[in-house]
Amino acid sequence: MVITKEDLLQAIPDTLRAELLTSYQEIMNNYIEYRWEPSELNGGKLCEVVYTILKGFIDGSYPENTSKPRNMLEACKLLEQSPSTLPRSVRIQIPRMLVSLYEIRNNRGVGHIGGDVNPNHMDATCVVATCKWILSELVRIFHHVTTEEAALVIDGIVEKTIPLVWEVGGIKRVLDTSLSMKKKTLVLLYQSSEPLSENQLFEWVEHSNAAIYRRDILKKSHKEKLLEYDRENDRVHISPKGTEFVEEEILR
Repeated sequence: MVITKEDLLQAIPDTLRAELLTSYQEIMNNYIEYRWEPSELNGGKLCEVVYTILKGFIDGSYPENTSKPRNMLEACKLLEQSPSTLPRSVRIQIPRMLVSLYEIRNNRGVGHIGGDVNPNHMDATCVVATCKWILSELVRIFHHVTTEEAALVIDGIVEKTIPLVWEVGGIKRVLDTSLSMKKKTLVLLYQSSEPLSENQLFEWVEHSNAAIYRRDILKKSHKEKLLEYDRENDRVHISPKGTEFVEEEILR
């Protein structure tokens, strides 16, 4: 089942859906740019949106906008009392993850002064992983797909904003001219929310020879498992290994 960004969670009111995806986008962009505090703060915003969605799902009627419960812990505990005929993830698993996420936002030096620790990479990584899991669960439930398919959808919805990439007139350029063709290719794939075609990549990295680019960059990177080169369907996907390479070897 192919789920596009436009199809994603259409059962939810547009305003809630927009708030959810915007919060997630901001979390990911802040994390990519090593801004731990705003990344963790946006985790709190996402909690409130997801709580509103779960409450609407359970009640059978969604509000148009996010409502912040006065006490997130107690509000999530009340969701656990919902009829057992509803998905366990909606009643128990996601609410318990929301409580943990909200605890980081409120009591780890993020939302208020006086937490045990200052905002940091470890906490921000926890926030990112938890938010991804929550969104994947929502996709799994609303679209009736497997956990693996849901995770792939969430991986593909974020258009990462990185200073290295400049877009003008529908063309993207990697501004660091010292990067190799391989690194430029991976940066473009990393930044995109969708797989790219071979021709797009060839033109955007400004390689001089299509055959050599295919042989030396795409095929070799495919063998290294940095990307998936699907020549038959003319699609190039970055792999988890390629994502890690970009974040650790290029962006950092």
